Amino acid sequence: MRTCLPRGGIFCLAQAPQRVHDHAAGPRAGVRVRFSVASGCLCDQYRKGIISGSICQDLCNLHKVEWRACLSSVPGWQVYSGLWQGKEVTIKCGIEEGLNSKARSDAAPRQELVLFDKPTRGTSIKEFREMTLSFLKANLGDLPSLPALVGRVLLMADFNKDSRVSLAEAKSVWALLQRNEFLLLLSLQEDHASRLLGSCGDLYVTEGVPHGSWHGAALPPLLRPLLPSALHTALQQWLGPAWPWRAKIAIGLLEFVEELFHGAYGTFYMCETTLANVGYTAKYDFKMADLQQVAPEAAVRRFLRGRHCEHSADCTYGRDCRAPCDKLMRQCKGDLIQPNLAKVCELLRDYLLPGAPADLREELGKQLRTCTTLSGLASQVEAHHSLVLSHLKTLLWKKISNTKYS
Repeated sequence: MRTCLPRGGIFCLAQAPQRVHDHAAGPRAGVRVRFSVASGCLCDQYRKGIISGSICQDLCNLHKVEWRACLSSVPGWQVYSGLWQGKEVTIKCGIEEGLNSKARSDAAPRQELVLFDKPTRGTSIKEFREMTLSFLKANLGDLPSLPALVGRVLLMADFNKDSRVSLAEAKSVWALLQRNEFLLLLSLQEDHASRLLGSCGDLYVTEGVPHGSWHGAALPPLLRPLLPSALHTALQQWLGPAWPWRAKIAIGLLEFVEELFHGAYGTFYMCETTLANVGYTAKYDFKMADLQQVAPEAAVRRFLRGRHCEHSADCTYGRDCRAPCDKLMRQCKGDLIQPNLAKVCELLRDYLLPGAPADLREELGKQLRTCTTLSGLASQVEAHHSLVLSHLKTLLWKKISNTKYS
């Protein structure tokens, strides 16, 4: 079921969302968000000088951004396909607090995000720099590379390129930083994620949605778990790319895992590892279809620290970032049971083994089995994981190098 608001204008909250439990549907039916929609709210704030952005003029005055299909299936997260400057784009705007919302479903009631309230009038650029650095430390960890990231944020905040950051520009980039995916787009290289093209307030535009690798993703969410594994494999072979192209996509995915572990701005975890999130370009270069489910290590550890548990299922961030439960202390431990690489290798067994060349299948299966048994313990991670990942990439690359698929 799509959850986008009606098109035809720019939308944001006219009032804070209120959580309403649907008792008739049962406790697990989900918490609905009731909200009042004000057409043109974002552009109204732009015209009043409250917010700014590189695409505000095209969006609000020149009407050069074309809204197309709704792509969102998550309440509170608006995603549309669109057209801007002759390019297919994706338009994104959250209407609820972005960071850690999935992990905090059973935590204390959260305060709803009040957009564009920070920084306040009178804040100096030095104070805004320190404010941004503190925010990044809280969300990414205390890393020596963060001052460079603060510099990138301030450079981006100067939307009109006049070598100064206005209050409206500062408010807009601060609101954007609250969005988990936007923070990740700044923190990760553009090679494996859709490129950020522009923004207005807390709305931002990226390159169009990449091709999907999982052809069951077109099914309604409730039917996806019912898809038999044999049918899933058959769909992959019949409708998916040829095996050498799949190998190229897989190499890109492994490089993405490498970046998550050795990134310039800390370590990140994939907390919903499904083929639905594995995309690729027209040239079969890997692109992560959805960064919403990728979380900074600092955020995951903060969620787990001191958390009460009875079973390891109680120590789950997102969908599958799970830590052991210390049953004596009844508290979650810090290390995840399964690292990114082990979860990705489980995906690749279904993605690569069907249709693999006969002279490669046995060795590929062996390496993928080894990979899926990797532990998330810190003592194993550094050397062993790097070695396994390197062997897999080399094995695949040797098979497709010096061919049209490379």
